[in-house]
Amino acid sequence: MVIPLLRVLSYLLSIVGMALLPPLATALACGERGCAVSFAAPLLASWAVALACRMARGGERTLEAGNAFAVVGSAWVAVGFFGAVPLWMSGAFSSFADAVFESVSGFSTTGASVIGDVESLPKCINLWRCETHWLGGMGVIALAVALMPILGIGGFRLIKAETSGPEKGKVTSRITDTAKALWLIYFALTALQTVLLRIAGMSWFDAVCHAFSTLGTGGFSTRNASIGAFGSASIDWICTLFMLVASVNFALYYRLLTGRAEEFFRDSEFRAFVCIVAASIAVGTCVEAVDLGSVSSALRYVAFQVSSVVSTTGFMTADYAAWRPAVQIVLFSLFFVGGCSGSTAGGIKVVRWTILAKQLSNEFRRLLHPHEVVTIRLNGIPGRETFVPSVAAFIFVYLMLVLTTAFAGALAGLGLLESVSVALSMVGNIGPAFGGMGPTANYGALPCALKWWYAFAMLAGRLELYTILILAGNVIRRKPHLTRL
Repeated sequence: MVIPLLRVLSYLLSIVGMALLPPLATALACGERGCAVSFAAPLLASWAVALACRMARGGERTLEAGNAFAVVGSAWVAVGFFGAVPLWMSGAFSSFADAVFESVSGFSTTGASVIGDVESLPKCINLWRCETHWLGGMGVIALAVALMPILGIGGFRLIKAETSGPEKGKVTSRITDTAKALWLIYFALTALQTVLLRIAGMSWFDAVCHAFSTLGTGGFSTRNASIGAFGSASIDWICTLFMLVASVNFALYYRLLTGRAEEFFRDSEFRAFVCIVAASIAVGTCVEAVDLGSVSSALRYVAFQVSSVVSTTGFMTADYAAWRPAVQIVLFSLFFVGGCSGSTAGGIKVVRWTILAKQLSNEFRRLLHPHEVVTIRLNGIPGRETFVPSVAAFIFVYLMLVLTTAFAGALAGLGLLESVSVALSMVGNIGPAFGGMGPTANYGALPCALKWWYAFAMLAGRLELYTILILAGNVIRRKPHLTRL
């Protein structure tokens, strides 16, 4: 009898396998026939395994809460390895560890690369690298639930285990419709940015690749100098806008499109996010205006880098490691922030800092007025004190993983600044860091063991820590609890 977990994984990989069709077609169209087999082989294998699992008799399909985390964690690990197969088979990567690092970096939307010269890669490989961002941004589980109702059994629990942020709910009455709605919005925004980038001067190929990376808040590019290679102010501003758009909760876009605009602008997290971005851009522009020659130039480059870091995209138009320390501190602070919950951005998420800020305000009020009854209001709804312990616990675990990852980097020979900033970058899914691992560097020279640990940290950060940590704990205890789906 086919193990239920393997059946679910086979269905998921068959869906991800369909995403290999565009790079396969690109390989054939561009004469990169040596790479075509690299995509055709895993594509056919995924379909064959899924068909075999479909024809075999399945087991019970009930899904317990604990199983949801284990299933989602297993699925993301499997997708990371599956995405590495065409990269490794193509010969573009020197080792399977490098291919897995690149694949996990892609699907987790981190954008940290082991390749120093991406322009030398075949077009089909660059397309697949950027496409992994797009798939991982909205979530491969959400895509599976949208396309295959058979995964709708326990689908809400699966999506909750994959979606970011402390507040997770449906925007429609059925979780399948919710997944479809969010993916349609995601697709529409991607198509819109692709057209705008083409009008601004990119080729169709570059426009598609960078739209994938932007909406997925990933950061992979087809150029060594990233977005800066195009030297276009219009392209910079288009990417700046869409990086910020991708950092907002996609459920708010659904409410906006369905005539509930007041909920969009009343959202506490969205308003806090706007304030953080605006303040960061204003401070950075004022500091860098002299060095960059004009306020307009400073605004262009600072706004881009602030948007790139806070959205955890990791694109580059300038080497911010060469900027003034005051601006670097602003950017480094954004490493701790991230985007909004329910977005494609990584990081701790603005809503968690918003909750803690409101709790801090209440503590001051209690000290000044001991008998006053105070409560936390989020989006106008009172009684959100229950969020505070979970948020505090999350941030504690987050910082512990960052500290552990920084220690691993230090053991491998990285300096203090590099170890800490890379750890924040890996767990926050940002990509570039500071010091010797800044925006112009790559991760190719790191020891193999450290790359494997960073791959784990990237997955943990993308799945909001608990999912992948629960899976790792189950594996260590050898009690996977995956007998029933």
